[in-house]
Amino acid sequence: MSKFQNDSIFWIEVEKIKPNPYQPRKEFSEDKLKLLADSIRQYGVLQPLVVTRYEIQKSDGGLMAEYELIAGERRLRASKLAGLSQVPVIIREGDQDEGAKLELAIIENLQREDLNPIDRALAFHRLTEEFGFKHNEVAKKVGKSREYVSNSLRLLTLPDEMQKAISAGQITEGHARPILMLKDRPEEQDTLFKEIVFKKLTVRDAEAIARKIAHDKIRKRYLPPDPEMVELEGQLSESLGTRVQIERREVGGKLTIDFFSNEDLRKILELVHSNEKKNPYEMLDNYIKTNGIVETVPEGNDLDVVAENVVAENIATEEEAMIPTQEEKTMIEETDWDKDDVMAESVPDQQPKEDESDLYSIKDFTI
Repeated sequence: MSKFQNDSIFWIEVEKIKPNPYQPRKEFSEDKLKLLADSIRQYGVLQPLVVTRYEIQKSDGGLMAEYELIAGERRLRASKLAGLSQVPVIIREGDQDEGAKLELAIIENLQREDLNPIDRALAFHRLTEEFGFKHNEVAKKVGKSREYVSNSLRLLTLPDEMQKAISAGQITEGHARPILMLKDRPEEQDTLFKEIVFKKLTVRDAEAIARKIAHDKIRKRYLPPDPEMVELEGQLSESLGTRVQIERREVGGKLTIDFFSNEDLRKILELVHSNEKKNPYEMLDNYIKTNGIVETVPEGNDLDVVAENVVAENIATEEEAMIPTQEEKTMIEETDWDKDDVMAESVPDQQPKEDESDLYSIKDFTI
């Protein structure tokens, strides 16, 4: 084959072109292929395919030329959809070596940025594993740095779900970097991945979260874990629906609650407000309704005697029961009670102040 052919474009029947067994591209969108086929019908194939040529012997002893694709499988598939019988190609010489075919396919696709990050990483992996190239050798062949090749290969250490998300364009290669920072913390890695997908986090936001988690890991490595704090962190995380961290100090401590948007913060505040301490009278009413310890008092009965009996029979314990003093009884008897809605009034200022936390006091009952 002459050098002239290397620099020339030939028109070859599509039936004579076989797919490249080392094609680095794995994903072909049917919708995009249809769009490309429509474009080819209107404008033709604007960029030639790259093939190698080889000859096979026919049954009658003659020779027949066939071609193997190196780069341009999307264009070949779309040309078939468009109904073309021939496509323009550039023929490469001496490319029968399998490593050279894969190498050329990768280079051709990389030059057009035609591979998604996972397909590119898989192609690099094949060059290193199947053909024995080192990272720096691969880098020289594709015109990239060794770090570029190594970082691409790291994508293959991600779980399959995350690799598929990168291939589908749900997250970018930039998002993969902070996710990889948490590879030894799979639960938090998965949480960050879902936050990126569902909340559309930027790469910068994702990196900030990953750095904070990594920093916390280093800090905790030198501190003995406190089982009580670990349990409380878990309870708070479950209640608030986000990551919570408790940092103990010599006096008190620090509580950190993660949120990723203003909406998250509003939801957390709503949860906090909904759990604020309720009025003691309301708490006691709820307790009475739940436990059913107070019955309707028939008219004509002595109210303070009934209440005293209820307390003695249902709530009081040896340590907590408080027997009303005669002074308190006198105060209750002198009060004008409403039969429909009975509420114990506050003890006058001159009386000793009762502990508000003592919900079992006769004064705090609502009947």
